[in-house]
Amino acid sequence: MARAPIVLVDGSSYLYRAFHALPPLTASNGQPTGAVKGVLNMLKRLMKDYPESPMAVVFDAPGKTFRDAIYSDYKAHRPPMPDDLRSQVEPLHACVRALGLPLLCIEGVEADDVIGTLAHAATQAGRDAVISTGDKDMAQLVNAHITLVNTMKDETLDVAGVKEKFGLPPELIIDYLALMGDKVDNIPGVPGVGEKTALGLLQGVGGGLAAIFGDLDSIQGLSFRGAKSLGKKLEEHKEQAYLSYELATIKTDCELPVGLDDLELAQPDREALRQLYTTLEFKQWLSELLDGNDEGVDDVSGGTPTPEAADETSDATQGSAERRDVIISDVKTLKAWIARLEKAERFCFDLETTSLNYMEAEIVGIGLALEAGEAAYIPVAHDYLDAPAQLDRAEVLDALKPILENDRVVKIGQNLKYDISVLANYAITVAGPFADTMLASYVLNSTATRHDMDSLALKYLGEKTISFEEIAGKGAKQLTFNQIALEEAVPYACEDVDITLRLHDTLRPMVEKEGRLSDVLDTLELPLIKVLSHMERSGVALDAERLHAQSQQLDKRIRELESEAFELAGREFNLGSPKQLGAILFDELKIPVIKKTPKGAPSTAEAVLEELALDYPLPKVIMQHRGLSKLKSTYTDKLPRLINKQSKRVHTSYHQAVTATGRLSSSDPNLQNIPIRTDEGRKIRQAFVARPGYKIVAADYSQIELRIMAHLSEDKGLLEAFAENRDIHTATAAEVFGTSLDKVSSDQRRSAKAINFGLIYGMSAWGLARQLRIERNQAQTYIDRYFDRYPGVARYMERIRSQAAEDGFVETVFGRRLYLPEINAQNRARRQGAERTAINAPMQGTAADIIKQAMIDVDAWLEKGEFDALMVMQVHDELVFEVKEAQVESFIKEVQQRMQGAAELKVPLIVEAESGDNWDEAH
Repeated sequence: MARAPIVLVDGSSYLYRAFHALPPLTASNGQPTGAVKGVLNMLKRLMKDYPESPMAVVFDAPGKTFRDAIYSDYKAHRPPMPDDLRSQVEPLHACVRALGLPLLCIEGVEADDVIGTLAHAATQAGRDAVISTGDKDMAQLVNAHITLVNTMKDETLDVAGVKEKFGLPPELIIDYLALMGDKVDNIPGVPGVGEKTALGLLQGVGGGLAAIFGDLDSIQGLSFRGAKSLGKKLEEHKEQAYLSYELATIKTDCELPVGLDDLELAQPDREALRQLYTTLEFKQWLSELLDGNDEGVDDVSGGTPTPEAADETSDATQGSAERRDVIISDVKTLKAWIARLEKAERFCFDLETTSLNYMEAEIVGIGLALEAGEAAYIPVAHDYLDAPAQLDRAEVLDALKPILENDRVVKIGQNLKYDISVLANYAITVAGPFADTMLASYVLNSTATRHDMDSLALKYLGEKTISFEEIAGKGAKQLTFNQIALEEAVPYACEDVDITLRLHDTLRPMVEKEGRLSDVLDTLELPLIKVLSHMERSGVALDAERLHAQSQQLDKRIRELESEAFELAGREFNLGSPKQLGAILFDELKIPVIKKTPKGAPSTAEAVLEELALDYPLPKVIMQHRGLSKLKSTYTDKLPRLINKQSKRVHTSYHQAVTATGRLSSSDPNLQNIPIRTDEGRKIRQAFVARPGYKIVAADYSQIELRIMAHLSEDKGLLEAFAENRDIHTATAAEVFGTSLDKVSSDQRRSAKAINFGLIYGMSAWGLARQLRIERNQAQTYIDRYFDRYPGVARYMERIRSQAAEDGFVETVFGRRLYLPEINAQNRARRQGAERTAINAPMQGTAADIIKQAMIDVDAWLEKGEFDALMVMQVHDELVFEVKEAQVESFIKEVQQRMQGAAELKVPLIVEAESGDNWDEAH
């Protein structure tokens, strides 16, 4: 039986190719990781394809080689390795070693020479060799026993493959390289001889350099272009051609400190891999490693950990080797745990329920943990066939209620808002102080990772948790938790609280070490939990009939727009088909193509149509059709279906740990995206109404991000404008256009507004020109005048760019951080994107912090009961209330005062508030 081939990997070639060919990846600490991941993917595939093969990964060693002695200009023009690539070399080497692969990096010779020597030694020993590379130079090594594979292109080259690809056999590849040279390695070759000429020479003569220079006169008779004048050129550069031949020749006789016997794979170092995958944030591989399913890595864990029996109760069940799980299924055990909880300063809890919708969820069981390594589960409503007897849910909740409502005990959880909202349905008001691992992770680094428990366990504990799908299945047949057998439910529920407790003990010290992040967590995010829970459960009333009428109106208008589109196009077509739309716009109507898709087709994306709509009627109609269709499907059709049958109100879900800047987001419905710039969009707000006898009050921070810019930049002109309560857009227009305040036209104010907000978001002169429909040089003039009049803003922008590049993050006024891993990226576009974020994030983030503080302050005030009012929505910089009609006027004055006092800036915070029967009237 033939022995498996020896596999030799050109690590240096793949490292460069992965860096330049694959999308860049960056870990949350700013470490580039894309090239590492690309090379490891290739190595894992090779280990799978050649499971029995000895293998080595070969890299170029730093320093000069024998070729530099032959030719001092060898590789002289090659640019230095980019910093983003250089920083990936050592992590890649560490990963290769941890996988158990021999890594060779030998001074004085190149990786090609090491590979050539080992491949030659393999054939001498009667073994085949496979060289994994993307380098064409390696084709010279191919013979009956040496093959090239390129996993990035899924290409294999044997002797026939080399002939097909290059038009030459392997033995002429060196001659080919010598004639045409190599710009990358600065191999000179023969001037004027490129790929086609070199190929024509070698094919025409039928031999290599010796044959060519042995009969230069015969070259004139060759059929390719330029052959007649080539002989003289070759004769002049004969010495250079042979020098190039020597430089291009891969050595196969190097003296190496290793031999074939040293290429056997070692056992992988699982602990090293765990640490590396965690640091580099290769979550899928980390998960596979912890599962024992990592491709190319043998399972050496020694089998499943032995369960450790609990002795606290006869109902104890097994946990992991490091954790003892207890089932609480009798009154005695419950009382024992209640006694322990009453003495505790903190505990972790987690509800298992029938639904992710807090309004509909029923409690199936409760997980509890006091110390890491011990967890308990109280099943109360598992109702599958043959389910064992369980404690009464009402009795269990009655026993836990005093502890959950005790304001001296810290309650630890993961996404506590959900558990608090569900318990509120059972008349339990969970009291703080709270500790939420999801929010701790979010505050620590909002963009570093997903903040769900499974992801956090992988990242911070290096542990793979049981997923819900593993015990409940997927899709339509997925079981609800009440249908899960206790044998599976107990380990799952106990793991949840144990992992959450351990995450808290890991994350809390990390938060406390970083600037003012503990203040952000303790004074903003954690107190906001109960505010959001209360607001979600309060919900807001919707006029379903009004929405139904709007749907009918939209449907009529959508059909009219469809007819208009058909008339403009000259035929009917599917408005939702990019292919059909592209054919009409660009092939039939001959509208110019301004952007293409990655596959080369003309783009019909929204941004493209928006630009074309400025000059062409059909794209404008298409945009209107798309906008109204989205309004209908997303809002007027969908909103009535979200009305809760019991409360008759809509209960959105607010998310604290989603956006990078700290802003809240919402879903079912997404309140943040309801459009207000069109009449149709504003009509949707008319459907958000108050109960009979109440009014809607909308209180909105006025120009808050511009005020924050004035505070941060300390620009004298901006500070004065806000201090004197001038209209900031009019003031900017007067400065930029050189006119008095009373002479500013509506068009000038509109342009100034675009400048004010555009610069905050990093808009370029080109972007401003496009928005104002003016020439780019005119837009640049406006921007230059703006910075001349507000020099503090320019200084702030330069200062924050520099500070972000040094620190790797920016901060809000409250101390919230936004990390910018690409702020020092070599790629200009990525670096400039990070710089724009650096300028904008402190303003967006501070605005988010201010309204969160306002919500906490206003909620505490409302709890006193002075007003019959509910806080029902938060959207961007606006709070929406439902207020008793007779109290509206005094309520507005009070709420304005409290919202304006949420932060102290160098300019006044102004809150504008109005009332009405619906949200649109109050806005």
